[in-house]
Amino acid sequence: MSMDLNRPIILYMHAGSGNHGCEAIVNSTVKLIAKLRKEAGVSTSIPVLVVSNSVDEDRRYSLAHLEKEGLCRLVEDRHIDRDTIAHIFYYVYRKITGDRESFLRYKYKDAFSLFRKITAEYQNVTPLAVSIGGDNYCYPDMVEDLILAHNVFREKGFETVLWGCSIEPDSLKDQKLVQDLDSYSRIYARESITYEALLDAGISEDKVVLRKDPAFELETSKVTVSKAFVPGKTIGINLSPMVQDKEKIPGITIENYRNFIRYILDETDQNIALVPHVVWPSNDDRRPLEELYLEFKDSKRVTLIGDAPAEELKGYISMCSFFVGARTHSTIAAYSSGVPTLVIGYSVKSRGIATDLFGTYENYVLPVQEISEPDAMIKAYKWIIANN
Repeated sequence: MSMDLNRPIILYMHAGSGNHGCEAIVNSTVKLIAKLRKEAGVSTSIPVLVVSNSVDEDRRYSLAHLEKEGLCRLVEDRHIDRDTIAHIFYYVYRKITGDRESFLRYKYKDAFSLFRKITAEYQNVTPLAVSIGGDNYCYPDMVEDLILAHNVFREKGFETVLWGCSIEPDSLKDQKLVQDLDSYSRIYARESITYEALLDAGISEDKVVLRKDPAFELETSKVTVSKAFVPGKTIGINLSPMVQDKEKIPGITIENYRNFIRYILDETDQNIALVPHVVWPSNDDRRPLEELYLEFKDSKRVTLIGDAPAEELKGYISMCSFFVGARTHSTIAAYSSGVPTLVIGYSVKSRGIATDLFGTYENYVLPVQEISEPDAMIKAYKWIIANN
């Protein structure tokens, strides 16, 4: 991060720490800001405000400690869908005026109010707004709100930065999206496929920076493991409902996981640790992982890791001999711990990160849309073991 940090900063588009990838990004970014400020002789007390979809989630995990240390303040988005009167008012207002940004101004109203209050002594400097949900641009249904939110922050006088992003190259055929991206002061692409695609789309080379995902720098907590978790002899496994939703052949993903676990238990002396990385009610890794655990628990060699802060989950992952992950940040925890990793991917995120690490994503990423054989994971595992 090479930008002026001697000013108030607001981090927005944080979805909440129930997604421990989101937690890992905010955790690492807040600590990085503090570190760089200290190295530059800048006060670490200059406000950093984290705008969150769920402060309750954040205070359940590691961001609570960062807030207590004074490294950041947490404030929650306003949720228009939970306020019937506001929802009706803004819906009618938007219909009449065509002001599509009105919903986003409502969303960030409390954030802007708190930001003004805690930055009163910094009125003569341009504040910085950092969009930290960089991979959100991978999801077509989020792009419009991302553009509108970005407009709102720019209109409020913020300099804006897009942090740790991944963007599907094909989506950059949309000139409206390219114009939005070009209006950031700086874009930090976390992998080279996105970096090259941004340059090809006409974004200035002076504006685009290739930098690894901040979660690669997430700290690792020491954890206590169960008897079934043998450090160095346990394969970590993460599976997500999101990946299952993107499969082309119904049920092929869970079948592959099932066959893979059976292969490990029958043909090797390794144990299995099932590691959730997102625990939102609508998108909970524990659901498919509990299904797998119940099927294999009688082996006494399979353990299901409970929900925990991102640094603790990285602690478990770091002790694995091998890791299979569907959530991007579960695999980043493995990569950054030196654990051989197979990614069950679905987007440019996994392809780009693997390409930068290994020179290619082939054999290191198994795109879920391409899984057609029940032993695809076993074959990919064998290849990685034989070639690393």
